[in-house]
Amino acid sequence: QLQLAESGGGLVQPGGSLKLACAASAFTLNSYNIGWFRQAPGKEREGVSCISSGGGISNYADSVKGRFAISRDNAKNTVYLQMNNLKPEDTAIYYCGICLACGTSWPSLRRSWGQGTQVTVSS
Repeated sequence: QLQLAESGGGLVQPGGSLKLACAASAFTLNSYNIGWFRQAPGKEREGVSCISSGGGISNYADSVKGRFAISRDNAKNTVYLQMNNLKPEDTAIYYCGICLACGTSWPSLRRSWGQGTQVTVSS
């Protein structure tokens, strides 16, 4: 059903890069707005980026603007998050989920989130 799976996380040094993937196996992802969220130990989940169903609108948290880029590949039924110039404060578990909107707010269907993928930025 409406279930996503995240992958691509890992351990990287500050200034390094990672590319995360968000995939759906049971439905067509290109019909939905998709957001990336993250949660670090002891902190609340925060929105990172969101892309509209058609790919024409993409928004980012101020903390990642200029460093992260969201994109989608309809042929692969996948949404990506390219993360460059990573910082220790980017360390978190990253999740993707279906969003009702990608404008001023990114309300997300929590039950669509997967188990997340761990990103650790450390020297």
